[in-house]
Amino acid sequence: MTTERRRRDSAQTRQDLLDVARNRFARHGYAATTVRDIADEARVNVALINRYFTSKEGLFRACLTFAASDVSREETATGPAEIAARLAHRLGSSLDDRRQLDALLLLIRTSGDERIDDLRRSVLRSLSEKLAPGGSGEALLRSQIVLAAAVGISLMRAALDLQPIASATEDDLREPLTDLIQSLLR
Repeated sequence: MTTERRRRDSAQTRQDLLDVARNRFARHGYAATTVRDIADEARVNVALINRYFTSKEGLFRACLTFAASDVSREETATGPAEIAARLAHRLGSSLDDRRQLDALLLLIRTSGDERIDDLRRSVLRSLSEKLAPGGSGEALLRSQIVLAAAVGISLMRAALDLQPIASATEDDLREPLTDLIQSLLR
C-alpha cells in the first residue's frame, strides 16, 4: 500500500495563510486571533507561520502591507479626477469580494497592542502623504479626510447595507467622489 504524498506548494501555502489571517485579523482583531486559529483554518502546521512570517506580528505586518498596497493603488493616480474614478471603480465593485472590507478593517481596527497600532498609523500616514504631495499641514488633513470618506463608504456599503449607497454602482459614485476629492485635494 503506497500513500500518495501531497506536493507542497509554498507560494500557495503562504497565500492561504495571508488570506485566512487577513480575514481573522479584520473580523476578530489582532489580540483575539491566535496563530493556531489561523493555521487550523488554513489547514497547515502552525510552524509554517514562523517559517514564512517569523511570528504572529510578522504575519500581521504582511497582511497590513498587503491591505495598504491594495488601498494605495488609487493614490498613484495623477490628479483628483483620476483618484475619484479609481475609487469609484473600487468602491463600486462587487460586495461579494470581502477582501476590500477586510483590508479597510485591518487599517482602522485597533489591536490593543501599541506596536501594531503604531504600524497601522504609520501605514495610514504613508497613504495620506501619497495623496498630499508635501504631506504636511492642511494638505495632509485633506488627504486624510479623503481616506476617511473611502473607508466610510466601504463600511456603509458592506457592513451596514445602507441604501442607496449600498447598491450604488461605479457610475453612481464617480461624480460625487469627483466633487468631494476635487474640493479637498485642490
